Amino acid sequence: MERILVSSCLAGRPVRYDGAAKPVDAGLFERWRVEGRLVPFCPEVSGGLPVPRPPAEIVSTSLGSNGTVADGAAVLDGKARVLTDAGADVTDAFVHGARLALDAAERASARIAILKEGSPSCGSHRIYDGTFTGASVAGDGVTTALLERAGIRVFSEDDLEAVAALLARLEN
Repeated sequence: MERILVSSCLAGRPVRYDGAAKPVDAGLFERWRVEGRLVPFCPEVSGGLPVPRPPAEIVSTSLGSNGTVADGAAVLDGKARVLTDAGADVTDAFVHGARLALDAAERASARIAILKEGSPSCGSHRIYDGTFTGASVAGDGVTTALLERAGIRVFSEDDLEAVAALLARLEN
């Protein structure tokens, strides 16, 4: 049986920066929970950040940027940092949490992850643009980037049908 690493907030745990959860209310997700497939994990809390915590976004550190969006891959490559809205650098906690998420996925033999869209850790299609204005851009969070580099397929909570299709292929 394939296991799925999943953002703890999507599994109903109140671990988001604002102290809330964002539980997924979908039949597929509930079926996977009952089957014991889900491996809940919060990279930000595991990386040492408190609940609640200040909002954080990925900010480029490259001078003379060519318009490339700073994302999780840029953080892993040392070309961007994760900062709170007050300017505190929380990059190390995000990278540490991403590494622990990869460890958890590997221990569970998970080849799939469902992570919270928009998060600077977990976003898989879009993240906030680093201006703290609520604007988002295409890009991956730090944990998503690390998991994908390790060959783990990452989906958002909006992609459950694609996850189901991949599960069917992997298990047949």
